[in-house]
Parts: sequence; structure tokens; C-alpha cells
Amino acid sequence: MAGTGLDVEGWIAREGALSRVPAAFAGVVDAARARIADSFDGGLLHSAYIYGSIPRGTAILGVSDLDLLLALHTEPTEADRAAATRIEQDLDRTFPQIDGVGILLFSARTLLSELERHDLGFFVACLCTPLLGDDLADQLPRYRPTPLLARETNGDLSLALTGWRRQAAEANNDQQRKALSRVVARRIVRTGFTLIMPRWGGWTSDLTQSAEAFGLHYPERAEQMRRAAVIGRTPSPVPSVLRELIDDLGPWLAAEYAVVHGEKAPRP
Repeated sequence: MAGTGLDVEGWIAREGALSRVPAAFAGVVDAARARIADSFDGGLLHSAYIYGSIPRGTAILGVSDLDLLLALHTEPTEADRAAATRIEQDLDRTFPQIDGVGILLFSARTLLSELERHDLGFFVACLCTPLLGDDLADQLPRYRPTPLLARETNGDLSLALTGWRRQAAEANNDQQRKALSRVVARRIVRTGFTLIMPRWGGWTSDLTQSAEAFGLHYPERAEQMRRAAVIGRTPSPVPSVLRELIDDLGPWLAAEYAVVHGEKAPRP
């Protein structure tokens, strides 16, 4: 398996484009653009982006979610978050093509900061597709699949595990467990991929390809990672599934990551 996702000069290529949005999801994207413009006027909104399977062209009807990121001129407020929640609920209720909507809110200042240069900055420049406003990628560098990028994107898995354990203990129905299993599985697979990314020599957001690339370097954990990739696409409410991810594969991966790449720079 050879590294992919790079342009001819070896930089990580932006993985999505509006031209790749499947026809069945075009109306969803148009509605998202309109609702964002209505809720966040030009004095507040710097730019908006879509990411995930829809702009990659791999979305599945009734299964895939809609992922959006908004860059604001100021730090997000509770009112901003409430407005984003209303958009999420409205789009999810209106369009059966999608299974859930998530909107991330950040200030443009944060996204362009030196601290976030190889985390949120990379996310915007390489994994997000512009939807509204001036593209922040024009003010960000280009990226290669380096150990620095690996450390700063996923070198904090151990912090996430603490919160996931609490959420798993508090989950009291299948819907909550399924939602958590999806989040946990996707993060673990992506962390597994970035662990080996510099050796693999490329970039991918595809869960199956990520798990297979990981398995080339860690065959003893390959089957677990393949199962995690499946859960990332088809979440499970089974408690034992969450336990395997949070109490076995996750802690091992966090420890191995710290040894190979070190820990992510702390945030305020």
C-alpha cells in the first residue's frame, strides 16, 4: 500500500471540493449555506467550510452526517453556539439524506494562530472545503505528512479518553452509546493512521484505508483497528464495543503515540 493524498510536489492536497458533492446532497449544502448566511451576518462571520464525506464525494444517503466549520471575526459566544445549534437541528430535521449535523465554531484568530498551525490550521487548509467568505487557507502554509503534524493533530488522545470514559458511564440508552461509539471509533482510527502517517508517506481520511495502513505497521493490533473502522461507519450500542475502544485499544494507542511522536503542545 503506497502513500496517497499528495500533490505532485509532495504536499498534502486539499481533499474535498464542492464539485465532488453528490447530487443527492446538493440541496443540503445549499440550505446550509443559506441558513449560515441568515444566522451569521457579514460582521460576525469570516468564512464557512464543509468537511467530511459529503465534499469528498463518498457520502451515503441516510447514513452520512453533515460537518461544518464556521470561522468568526470574534471569539464564539453562547448566543453564537445557540444559533449554530438551531441550524443543526433545522437541517437534520429537514433533510433525510443526512444523519445528524455538527457545526464547529472558532474565531479566525484562533484558526490562524501559531499554536494551531499544525492542528486546526491544517484542518482548515487541507480537510475543509470553502463554503462562504474568504478562504483562510490562503493565509496558512502547505503541509507534508511529518512527525510534527502527527504530534500536533492527534498527540492528545489520552485527554480524550478521560472524557469518553465519563460519557460511557453516563450513557443510559442505545442512542447515546451509538453516538459515542461513532465519535470514539473515528478518532481512534484517525489517530492510528497519523501514528504511522510519516512512514506511510501520505494522507487519507478514509477509515478503511487508514485502518489498513495502520495494520501494516502494527499487525498485532490490525484486527482491532479494522473493527474500529467498521464502528466508525456503523456505530454500535453494545457496551463491550465501547469498552474495547476506550479501555484497551485507546490507552495502548495513546501510550504508543507518546513514545513515537510525543505529546501535543498544551492549550490554554
